[in-house]
Amino acid sequence: MRRGRSWFFVLLVLLVCLALWAGWRSGLFSRPVNSPYPAGAMATSTLFTAFTQRSPRTLDPAVSYSSDESTYTYAIYQPLYQYHYLKRPYTLVPNAAAAVIEPTLLDAQGNVLPEDAPGENVAESVYDIPIKPGIRYAPHPAFAQDGAGNYRYHALTPETLGDIRTIGAFEHTGTRELTAEDYVYQIRRIANPRVVSPIYAQMSEHIVGMREYGDRLRALDAELRAAGRANAWLDLREHGFDGVQALDAHTLRIRVVGKYPQFSYWLAMSFFAPMPWEAERFYQQPGMAERNLTLKDWPVGTGPYYMANNELNWRIELKRNPYFASLTYPCEGEPQDAAEGRLADCGKPLPFIDRAVFSIEKEAVPLQGKFMQGYYDVPQIERGEYGVAFRVAAEDSPDKAALYAERGLQLPTTVETSIWYMGFNWLDPVVGKGDTPEQEERNRKLRQAISIAVDWEQYVAIFEANQAQVGYGPVPPGVLGHQSGPEGANPYVYDVADGQVQRKSLDEARRLLAEAGYPDGRDAKTGAPLVLHYDAMGGASGARPQYDWMQRQFAKLGIQLEVRSTDYNRFQEKMINGVAQIFMWGWLADYPDAENFLFLLYGPHAKAGQDGENAANYRNPEFDALFDRMKYLDDGPQKEEIIHRMTAIVQRDAPWMFGYYPASGGAYHQWVGNAKPSQMVRNALSYLSIDAELRAAKVQEWNRPVWWPLALLVLLLALLVVPAARLLRRRERATALEALP
Repeated sequence: MRRGRSWFFVLLVLLVCLALWAGWRSGLFSRPVNSPYPAGAMATSTLFTAFTQRSPRTLDPAVSYSSDESTYTYAIYQPLYQYHYLKRPYTLVPNAAAAVIEPTLLDAQGNVLPEDAPGENVAESVYDIPIKPGIRYAPHPAFAQDGAGNYRYHALTPETLGDIRTIGAFEHTGTRELTAEDYVYQIRRIANPRVVSPIYAQMSEHIVGMREYGDRLRALDAELRAAGRANAWLDLREHGFDGVQALDAHTLRIRVVGKYPQFSYWLAMSFFAPMPWEAERFYQQPGMAERNLTLKDWPVGTGPYYMANNELNWRIELKRNPYFASLTYPCEGEPQDAAEGRLADCGKPLPFIDRAVFSIEKEAVPLQGKFMQGYYDVPQIERGEYGVAFRVAAEDSPDKAALYAERGLQLPTTVETSIWYMGFNWLDPVVGKGDTPEQEERNRKLRQAISIAVDWEQYVAIFEANQAQVGYGPVPPGVLGHQSGPEGANPYVYDVADGQVQRKSLDEARRLLAEAGYPDGRDAKTGAPLVLHYDAMGGASGARPQYDWMQRQFAKLGIQLEVRSTDYNRFQEKMINGVAQIFMWGWLADYPDAENFLFLLYGPHAKAGQDGENAANYRNPEFDALFDRMKYLDDGPQKEEIIHRMTAIVQRDAPWMFGYYPASGGAYHQWVGNAKPSQMVRNALSYLSIDAELRAAKVQEWNRPVWWPLALLVLLLALLVVPAARLLRRRERATALEALP
């Protein structure tokens, strides 16, 4: 027995060595062991990327209005128009529509007017939009029918749902063709009080009859609630209005009040994506919401992708819509597009990628680390700061520049029409409008004092690596009405001397603060310190340095700034309820027109109570009246002059600190094709391609495991075991000899 035990150890060592040799010969030990994906995933037609906060708050196209949601909504839904993927300036092209059309202009008597008719002569603009035939919805159980044509899943109960908690758990799916009626239904949903669309306030001013229609729906909803039927489905097929009609299966008519040139831009947004009535009916059933089976998590669209998996706050998976065949890759663009290989796929059907997987990454360091390892093809599709950050890092470090070049990173940059601003809640008694003329004046001086003290030039240098432009007003570069310094400098924050723009002194800020009733940051009447609250949205990168910096800016005036940080979904809820005091938020243009920025300060579009996008809840009658004039004007000197007047008003009132206009860029691996960053082209996923074979090879090359320490350990073990085995054998023999008679 003892002899068998000694040979067992020797045999074990030999087997381990043989296994190591076999693994080496087979290439097993050259394969990455740190991959977050199943074996073989890198060689599939899949794009891997990340999201950094919680799952999107909502993917309902009538409600969704946030950039972190747009990656999914514009991949799944199909608005009438879209922006050309390659052309700059941005150009509208057809999406589900067969053509981008000019409206027919009518006067008050219904007579047709020329296209360049002055806005005051136009009573109505009529858009008759042709829709491409043959477009079909992605497979979904809402469309599933039995052999008799009855819907399989339109009479569900919590009991029949059982354990179903994902759309993929339903056995049957179906599809049908897109019709103009689906666009009609979606536009009606914008007015539905149960949906609470953020653009209802604005669209009700523009689409003929929408405001009255919304009033009727509110009254109907009240009746249902009074009758104890609050959860009853409100079938909008039974309730319509004349402003939106389906002339036939493939022609949509939208009637717009007066002349509103920007309306075509709205038709490129997901608010004007189609919604089949079957989807609303399906999700309205009892037990659905409790299982998170709703439009906000499981959208239904005709776009290039559909929602295949949605693991809350963990992973989202999109798959190719097998019925999608309505778009092809463009054949023209900017001059450099051909030179950089972005026209090689001219005329090919979209999309190129079969699947997209989004995984949560709560911290920036592991996200960037996995990107550099090749496990993410793009850090985040919808975020433009990563490319800028990589460029800055390359400029600061020769080692990183060499690494990025060796990895073949693509780091293209672009100028975006966007702004980051810090807002004051107009409803707040301290930093808001004020209840009396005297309080209004004091609060205005307080906001102006803070606007001087917060040094955005320093912020851009520290946190944006000088890859941004400090803002003087709400209209960013590249949009009609923007003014750069010195002519555009905010006169309440800056002085201009010898053609140079300089921030006003802290002494001027302290003077304004004292006149506001807070000398040295204390209440002149009570002596209590002035404490303000910064309601911030938490982020993956960790914002503590920015918070500390902001507190120091307020401390220059003796003001104590308390930071109340929450995740983005909770932050949005606070903004909707109007309970934030000071906040920082960004806006990326929905369309390249000043209206899309100035409406963020338009009184009737207040977020609190009006469900609009005026997050500061700012209201100024003069500004609102000018906005009403400006939005009907075609581009030209008259429109530009009105924009300048509006900018002057908000510079004086200071509902915002105008922050900065950020630079934008992209970060893509060498195997990602057709990469051209743009935060306005929201459906970029459809245009990207992946060389999966190259990716698999590079990921293996960059992540080869280091096995020599294990081999060394086995060798040392062998060196220890073999002599020990020999010694054991000698002792066994000696013991056996001693035992002989």
